[in-house]
Amino acid sequence: MAPGKEFIDRLSRFYDRYTEYVRRNPAATAQLESTVRTLSYLIAGRFADSHEISELVYSASNLLVLFNDSILRKGLRCALPASLSQQRLLTWLSVLEYVEVFLEMGACKLWGEVGRWMVIGLIQIFKAIFRIVLLLWYKSGIQTSPPIIPLDRGADFGVEDDANEEQQDDACFVGQRSGRVIRPLGSTPSLQARLWGAPSQRKRSSSLKEDKLHRKPTHLGLQETIAESVYIGRPLVHLFCLGLCGKQSWKPWLVSGFLELTSFAVLSDKTFQTRWERAEMRRRTFLLLYYLLRSPFYDRYSEEKLLFLLRLLADHVPGIGLVARPLMDYLPSWQKIYFYNWG
Repeated sequence: MAPGKEFIDRLSRFYDRYTEYVRRNPAATAQLESTVRTLSYLIAGRFADSHEISELVYSASNLLVLFNDSILRKGLRCALPASLSQQRLLTWLSVLEYVEVFLEMGACKLWGEVGRWMVIGLIQIFKAIFRIVLLLWYKSGIQTSPPIIPLDRGADFGVEDDANEEQQDDACFVGQRSGRVIRPLGSTPSLQARLWGAPSQRKRSSSLKEDKLHRKPTHLGLQETIAESVYIGRPLVHLFCLGLCGKQSWKPWLVSGFLELTSFAVLSDKTFQTRWERAEMRRRTFLLLYYLLRSPFYDRYSEEKLLFLLRLLADHVPGIGLVARPLMDYLPSWQKIYFYNWG
């Protein structure tokens, strides 16, 4: 057998074993992902180039979650409610979002500021194209971040067999006076598959799972579609104004804020039907606060007050200094990364 073919066979067998392990042990897989993510936090600031390596490990942890979720969805036969081409587009968009900070850092390290801004521009152009295609061609509604919502391993994989669960729920006894649901001893599942909640709670968990995995996005009218298109195009407009007016100009900050507030005002009047769409609107509400940390507003107004507050807490509140002092040291580095601030 040729060495190349033998290597491919070994790789194929390893992949099969890994997918089987992920399907059988979703909780252990989640712990592995958390461990990799925690490792990225521990690496930061430990040695030279630690920020780049830390971001690489963090990006790898997100890609691992994306990969494992795809395996679990295949095992559950609950693929995303989208066509194959749309799923591929969502996957590539998710990969871009997960690695954009590392690519920015790497480009700055290899090619300097010119290469950094070229990579930032290319990433934002590709993201905008993908999102516009999803919005206008596939009618996917408002665009979430990340585009593919990670599975909740505890809620989505807490029960091994839905048919057995329904049969057990039917056998439950309901007290006439108290209304309490009691499960007979004969229908108790194994210890590994046991949930310590009432059967009605498990049914609600199952319905939430169906909502997340299978429900279609809310239809957007013409006005909402234009507002979402404005939100998608905002980063490109900001980059254009930044190149035209410079980093210290107020025009990019004001134009970006106006576009984001206008889009948010229109979309906030819409009643969204799915939980993940409502969560995305809450995320966008929170992100409006980022304008307080974005230059030039941060340089002229927020920086001094924020550092004074953190220093005050670190000096006078026991235990807060363990968090506040590293945060004060990290803020200048955070400010230099475009995708931390404006991504």
